[in-house]
Amino acid sequence: MEEISLLKKRIQAITRTDIAAFNSLAMEVFHLQYTYNDIYRTYCDLLKVDINAIKRIEDIPFLPISFFKNFVIKTGSWIAEEVFRSSGTTGMDRSQHLVRSVDWYHEICLKGFLEFYGDPSGYKIIGLLPSYTERSDSSLISMVAMLQRRKTNDEPDFFMDDYEALNQAVMNASLGNVNLIIIGVTFALLDWAYKHPQHLNNVILMETGGMKGRKEELVRSEVHRQLESAFHLNDIHSEYGMTELFSQAYSGGNGYFYPASTMRVYPRQITDPLAAGRFSEQAAINCIDLGNIDTCSFIATDDVGRIYPDGSFEILGRMDQSDIRGCNLMFAGG
Repeated sequence: MEEISLLKKRIQAITRTDIAAFNSLAMEVFHLQYTYNDIYRTYCDLLKVDINAIKRIEDIPFLPISFFKNFVIKTGSWIAEEVFRSSGTTGMDRSQHLVRSVDWYHEICLKGFLEFYGDPSGYKIIGLLPSYTERSDSSLISMVAMLQRRKTNDEPDFFMDDYEALNQAVMNASLGNVNLIIIGVTFALLDWAYKHPQHLNNVILMETGGMKGRKEELVRSEVHRQLESAFHLNDIHSEYGMTELFSQAYSGGNGYFYPASTMRVYPRQITDPLAAGRFSEQAAINCIDLGNIDTCSFIATDDVGRIYPDGSFEILGRMDQSDIRGCNLMFAGG
């Protein structure tokens, strides 16, 4: 579809400070997805949304994220190159995100990384992602492997629980005066910190969240405190992303996330999923991800946090009973 190709070029060119361009693109993507995305259009129609009355992005309906567990979400007709699936235990319904173009996903991920950290070829990037490396359908593994390949002659470098080998890789980078980024799932970083506390020099340590029942749940500030103490670091970085989103947000410390140029977040009321929330107050999080142009760009997530007027946000937790929220309306209309 030529219209999507043209929109993708404009999305790729957008900057983090050009709010007017983002808003304009979001409105165009909304009308495109209402027209060519059967699930999203049905959801909007069941809400009795007057499409012609939507003049601002704040009025756009957000699709409950749980729909990615129950429906095939696509804008237009195409065959998926790949399917990303969320992590989960046996018997649990897993979200699936059909990927029209893996190259497009990588372009969106790279664009966001460049905006916050510069060219990944300037770093040695290591993944400590044991619960993900066991799977071939992880969007996080796909992103990190792409970033690793940007450095000349670097092959994907992932570790499970071989912390001795990880320590050696860190030492080699230090001896070679190489800037190092370690991207790790939270429970694995805490395991490493407990078993091998050390001074990490010239290292950015980035947690991606994720305890998955492996340890007692900790708030992010306590996770960061433990990691800073074990590794003698001033700040712990964080990445915010999920299977249902192509774009990411990053935090350079203190748990405040800033979204990439292709992404914006908005508050909604926890008790009324169709009502806007207030900035700086606890709210559920809606996300516009222009990178999702081939699926759905308007997602009502199950995350709870605080969103600030400058576009930054904190994550405080998840909504209760989030797995069953949002589907009743579609089922009732089926």
